[in-house]
Amino acid sequence: QVQLVESGGGLVQPGGSLRLSCAASGRIFSINTMAWYRQAPGKERELVAAITSSGITNYVESVKGRFTISRDNAKNAVYLQMYSLKPEDTAVYYCNAGISTTPVTFSPVWGQGTLVTVSS
Repeated sequence: QVQLVESGGGLVQPGGSLRLSCAASGRIFSINTMAWYRQAPGKERELVAAITSSGITNYVESVKGRFTISRDNAKNAVYLQMYSLKPEDTAVYYCNAGISTTPVTFSPVWGQGTLVTVSS
């Protein structure tokens, strides 16, 4: 069974930094796009950043210039480096990836989420 496990969340002061990590494990044939989503209390889940298997990235406007997504294909891992954190970045952050266990189809897999709290 394929799973994604996130780590790196926590409490940080405004202006601080955090690095989230997510690693996929299990019987994996291939991974295409990997992404980070977040869901703040009372709000819908939103896409924060995504990266394709070839390294093309995109970001939601509110984090451009502050967050950087990267991946290590050899480790089946994706990272989110967050700088200049703001209280409005407080949310549960979820890792997502399109994973195939055969050469045929990809299915979306979600991590369990990691809480990021930005507060003084």
